[in-house]
Amino acid sequence: MIKFLALLFLLTVFQNPAFSQNVESTLKGKIICVDPGHGGTALTDSYRVGPAGEREEWVNLRVGILLRKMLEEKGATVIMTRTEDKFIPLPDRAKLAVDNKADLFVSIHHNATADSSVNFPIIYFHGNASENTASVDFGKALASSLLKHLHKPETPVSLVSDFTIFAESGASVLRNTYGIPAVLAEASFFTNAEEEQKLRQEEHNRKEALAFTDALEVFFSKPVQKVAPKNSILPVIPAFKVFQEAERMTPVAKRWHQDFLEGQKLMSKKDTASLRQAYELFTRSARSFPDSYVAAKCHKSRAAILKMTGKPQESAQELQRAKEYYINFSNPESRK
Repeated sequence: MIKFLALLFLLTVFQNPAFSQNVESTLKGKIICVDPGHGGTALTDSYRVGPAGEREEWVNLRVGILLRKMLEEKGATVIMTRTEDKFIPLPDRAKLAVDNKADLFVSIHHNATADSSVNFPIIYFHGNASENTASVDFGKALASSLLKHLHKPETPVSLVSDFTIFAESGASVLRNTYGIPAVLAEASFFTNAEEEQKLRQEEHNRKEALAFTDALEVFFSKPVQKVAPKNSILPVIPAFKVFQEAERMTPVAKRWHQDFLEGQKLMSKKDTASLRQAYELFTRSARSFPDSYVAAKCHKSRAAILKMTGKPQESAQELQRAKEYYINFSNPESRK
């Protein structure tokens, strides 16, 4: 009887909201640099705007401000790169994180593409995955959290290196904060009309901020891996040039998934002419949407074709690209 009463007491205590509020967050004492992407470019940038006129930079800022409030309530110190619709140079954003000795840097973005049906999260880390494991770990936590709060469990996620889109040097804010766990996160696509309407709503922005908060708590609940010096483990591979922003809005880029599927069919034939055509289609798909959830498969297929056609060195480079630049993320919730 005494044991039963003791157990009942413990259950009552742990279920008490007052008790749960006193549990110390893993974010207490952490310094988080929050970077709402872009800003102050409405007169000069016609690319980052949805079909109904909502601008990405506005959404980024709303989510960033909500995130700051949530993190501060958890005991974190938050460094904001901007708090108004204002242009801030990219090097200055990274410098804020470095100068303030941030424990983590997160850049908040939303995405655009020619295919208006597309809507899934893309999360970037800098460099090679095996050298930047801390950022990859946070990326995985964030991917799970974004699916939980904003998307269906079966929604694909791209967790990729920034070298997939900026082949020569990666994204400025990630390159210049390297050494700090850091990601640039595109939570969804504002070029999807339905998603754009959601992004205009404060409650949806709040859900997104909560997704970031939850992911940060999960990340800091475990030991943080050290970020290794760039190219200290793996050799540099040739850059794979891809379509940039304006090119990604063209009819050719819109064929990204169709090119991939047609390439698969041709590859199965295995004759020289079909393999050549398949290689071209995989290449175009990977260039059109280099951070998509099929791009890694395109590079693996390119590697296989290169090997079959007697080019082992190029094949090995493609396999390294697929392994280091693309993380195979599987959402545990989708298997329940």
